Amino acid sequence: MLTISILVNIPRLSAAKENSVSDPNDMPGHLARRFQQIAVAVFLAEVEDAGFDLTPVQYAALATIKANPGLDQVTLAGLIAYDRTTITGVIDRLVQKGLAERRASSRDRRARELEITDEGRRTLRRITPAVESAQRIMLRGLSAKEGEELMRLLRKAIAAGNDLSRAPLRESQA
Repeated sequence: MLTISILVNIPRLSAAKENSVSDPNDMPGHLARRFQQIAVAVFLAEVEDAGFDLTPVQYAALATIKANPGLDQVTLAGLIAYDRTTITGVIDRLVQKGLAERRASSRDRRARELEITDEGRRTLRRITPAVESAQRIMLRGLSAKEGEELMRLLRKAIAAGNDLSRAPLRESQA
């Protein structure tokens, strides 16, 4: 049987209408949200397939605690650009899972310092291939050069808007 493809010529909108922000697919915020949905789904699937129960934020927090032993919750929130009030729940879950612990600060009695546990170190070591796989999958529609360019542009846009965020990224004091 012969199949015939028919191309339908759909007229393009005028340039003024075409550049309108009424189409969510022309809005950076909508596209960023969609990419975030995909990124979280891919991360969770890869990590779960590897036998782990860790969210992207929990992973970022654990990796940051490992890289900055003894930091406090407020500093952690700033380093991963996470809301200071909700970082407590993230840390609670890491502590419950035995991956991190809170200790009284030697510098400030009111503050609690965060430390990664041996189990947390083992988890980071074993989860790394799944996390790396998730990053590759997120960019699978792009060439290596396009992936690098996307990352460069995302970093540039985020840096320019960082101060507009309710949870701005803060540089390490170390």
